[in-house]
Amino acid sequence: MSQDIRDFLTPSCTLLGLGEPTHREPGFGFLRNDLFTALVRAGFRSIAVETDRVAALAVDDFVRDGIGTVDDVLRVGFSHGFGALEPNRELVVRLRAYNEGRPAGERLSFHGFDAPTENTTAPSPRSYLSYAADYLGLDIADFGPDDRWDRPEAILDVTRSIGDSAEAARLRALADDLLGTLHARAPELIAATSRAAWHRARTHLTAGIGVLRYHRQAARRVEESARISGLLATRDSIMAQNLLDIRGLEEDRGPTLVCADNGHLQRNPSSMRMAGMELGWWSAGAILDALLGARYRVLLGSLGSSATLGLGAPEPGTYEHALRRRFPAWGLTTTVAPALTRTDTRPDQGYAPLDQPLIEAADGVLYLDSGR
Repeated sequence: MSQDIRDFLTPSCTLLGLGEPTHREPGFGFLRNDLFTALVRAGFRSIAVETDRVAALAVDDFVRDGIGTVDDVLRVGFSHGFGALEPNRELVVRLRAYNEGRPAGERLSFHGFDAPTENTTAPSPRSYLSYAADYLGLDIADFGPDDRWDRPEAILDVTRSIGDSAEAARLRALADDLLGTLHARAPELIAATSRAAWHRARTHLTAGIGVLRYHRQAARRVEESARISGLLATRDSIMAQNLLDIRGLEEDRGPTLVCADNGHLQRNPSSMRMAGMELGWWSAGAILDALLGARYRVLLGSLGSSATLGLGAPEPGTYEHALRRRFPAWGLTTTVAPALTRTDTRPDQGYAPLDQPLIEAADGVLYLDSGR
């Protein structure tokens, strides 16, 4: 057992996953910030968090170059309400303070790697495709009202989805043409702008392609559990592709820490029971593990108790009870003996306890005893 995350690195690791069992306990976010500081001393130069990749470009502009204000980037640079979380404010402030006065190549970078979707909505692809078209100097046809896409019915009700319409098919073809043109003209475009500007246009475009894929899955006329499982799989596959793209950008600068819910980083198959349906899919972590091999390592988070969640002390015999006896405050370990899965949690806590498949498929566990 240890409190030094560098003990869990290997020479081959270029992408280190740090999971949390719930987004609602701020103690994990503050601990994440301290652990990233230690990883910076080990050569890490980037952090990727579970937030919209395009929105997060504003955060990176601020932490690298001081563009905007902390309040502005917390408001526009985080999706899913994560800009309101105090640990994220602390992280942004720390990154900016570290980068102040340093040469551009030595500055820390911030990335989001999530799709711009919520559980029940996904936006119109218009803004993403338009950004890429503007960069290419092309005029594209009007997209029509955005609210046909950006509404719960378009995701929850297959009969009201626009994802399999003739218009959606036309936009998928347009997006593919734009991506081909972006790559075909890369030498000319980069010479006229910059490599960073080219990658920003590609980031917008791939986000738009991902949105179109998500809407298409929402429109599939298949059994409902297969349709919803496909939506979950689509989001995680977008996450995985975004992280591969981020590693392409960061390859020459150092490894990347990626932080998200355990469910997005785990190696073993993902499953969920919802509305009487059994759902199953591969997470981003499972995809990355298959593609990156030893370059991907993952430490999954575990929580003992939390006043914020109303989560009491773990019952004797559970994984969390055994970890509490070993770690009075918090710690990292590669060895967790077989135990029971705790049953004192509620769905509204957003907390997933440890189980044997999770532990067996991870490189270690980060245990936080409480939110203090």
